[in-house]
Amino acid sequence: MNIYFCGSIRGGRQDVTVYQRIIRKLQEYGTVLTEHVSHSELTDRGEDAAVAGDQAIHDRDMEWLAMSDVIVAEVTQPSLGVGYELGHATAMKKRILCLFRPSSGRSLSAMIRGAQDGKLFLVRDYAEEEVVDILEEYFKERKKP
Repeated sequence: MNIYFCGSIRGGRQDVTVYQRIIRKLQEYGTVLTEHVSHSELTDRGEDAAVAGDQAIHDRDMEWLAMSDVIVAEVTQPSLGVGYELGHATAMKKRILCLFRPSSGRSLSAMIRGAQDGKLFLVRDYAEEEVVDILEEYFKERKKP
């Protein structure tokens, strides 16, 4: 199973330790195409765009998104890029799980919470200590015939 993980990069790296925990768990279910999002050396300046350029990063990520079987997005830290990816994933009819921590004091965008359909697009509020259990439950449900 190919898994596309979405998390903020240029929008802020405050949640990188949460991303690491999520990606470690996701690797039990398949190949995480965007594992680099959890790398602590990646700053809010993003990947080294000077080498390949922003267009190359965009095109690579869109290819990975198309290859993915499921998208898991940590949406607590607002990010234009994550919203863009989720919009494309929705248009591609991908299975999407969005994870949001209300304890952050933020409000989740209505465009994310309102997209929940109970089937392909799910949003789960969580506390950090619950994330492993939520992922286990989500992937267990996906394996049912």
